[in-house]
Order: sequence, then structure tokens, then C-alpha cells
Amino acid sequence: QAQLTESGGGSVQAGESLRLSCTASGYTGGMVCMGWFRRISGKDEEGVAGIYTTGSTYYADSVKGRFTISRDKATNSVYLQMNNLTSEDTAMYYCALSQCFPAGDLVKFMTRQKRVNYWGEGTQVTVSS
Repeated sequence: QAQLTESGGGSVQAGESLRLSCTASGYTGGMVCMGWFRRISGKDEEGVAGIYTTGSTYYADSVKGRFTISRDKATNSVYLQMNNLTSEDTAMYYCALSQCFPAGDLVKFMTRQKRVNYWGEGTQVTVSS
């Protein structure tokens, strides 16, 4: 049973940055997909950014060039650097993890074609114009 611990959310002004962190514990290992999803009021759930064990990444079109996902194998953590935030980025952000094999599963994971096995509790990001 994996536990995902998220941090880094907060309230910022448009144009500022935040970095979200997600640390996984209680997971034996193996090949996994980890990523960030967000739920924006009035819109469908969106897969924001994801990363595979090998380092392959996925980004939603709306965040390409502004957000960067990275990993730290030593701490079993993933990070989401969010730059040039806008009010449209305001949402609850959730970390997620699933067993993934092969690497092509990352796209299915991020588009919810593959079941997410573990969810974090979420961290709120609020961007004021």
C-alpha cells in the first residue's frame, strides 16, 4: 500500500511560481507512472504532467513550456515546477501513482485510460489575477 504525501500548494499572484512535491512511501518499487492531475472548477479532470521510471514525461498542452516535472530517485519523490502561473491554473492538484509497463502506459495513465492505483489528498493552488 503506497502513501503519497503532497506539499507546495498555496496562493500566489499571476506570473509567480510554485513547486509542488510528492513523496511516495510504502511502495515496493518497480516500474511506475507518477503524475499530477488537477480539478478546475467547472471543467473536467485534467492530467497535468506525468513521468515514468525511465524518465519519459507527459505534459498537457495547456502547461507545456511553463511546467516541468522531475524526479528524485533517492527520496522517491516527484516535483512539479510551475512557472508563469495564471488564474486558469487555479485548481486542486493531486499526485497519483500506478504500476506501469511498458513506457507507453504513461499516456494511458495520464488520460485516465489506465486506472490510477493511488491518489494523494491534494494540494490547493490559487492564482490571483
